[in-house]
Amino acid sequence: MSVTGLVCGVDEAGRGPLAGSVFAAAVVLSDSFAIQGLDDSKRLSPRRRSELADQIRRHARAWAVAHATVAEIEHLNILQASLLAMHRAITAIHHGQNQPLTLALVDGNRLPLALPCEGRAIVGGDASVPAISAASILAKTERDLDMDRLAQQWPGYGFEHHKGYGTPAHLEALYRLGPCPAHRRSFAPVRRILEAM
Repeated sequence: MSVTGLVCGVDEAGRGPLAGSVFAAAVVLSDSFAIQGLDDSKRLSPRRRSELADQIRRHARAWAVAHATVAEIEHLNILQASLLAMHRAITAIHHGQNQPLTLALVDGNRLPLALPCEGRAIVGGDASVPAISAASILAKTERDLDMDRLAQQWPGYGFEHHKGYGTPAHLEALYRLGPCPAHRRSFAPVRRILEAM
């Protein structure tokens, strides 16, 4: 694929969890510094993700992380909120550079609407396109940090361990404590607990 101009990779993290915001990142990799070991964030250990995230922040030509809140997820639905977070990350890079973006390569099969540049959806891009892999890593590490903050704000749910996913320990805490404001009440497991209360 030969494209002139600035190309960013884009990915999201946090569509499946029962709690917390959904995050997205956009990354323009440097032509002069190749970051070794980029891969789909789900294939990397937390330690390796953190190491690579530090390298991306230091050496990428440009990067941005954005999110859509739990309230926006509830209002829009999780797909549209994910696309909104992606749009925010892409727009932040587009307006933050002397040279505008030419192309956004987005993981998955859907593109955010009204992008400030051309967009291309790539299924499996987080494992095959280095810039999307980098975005996947930044989105995941930022979301995990946010879940650690929520764990301090709302102790007892174990957010620092399961990051909001519907693990047995998380579901047990939900039944015991009820949902907190960080929970996505439209998601079926949370909704069922609310209906049973």
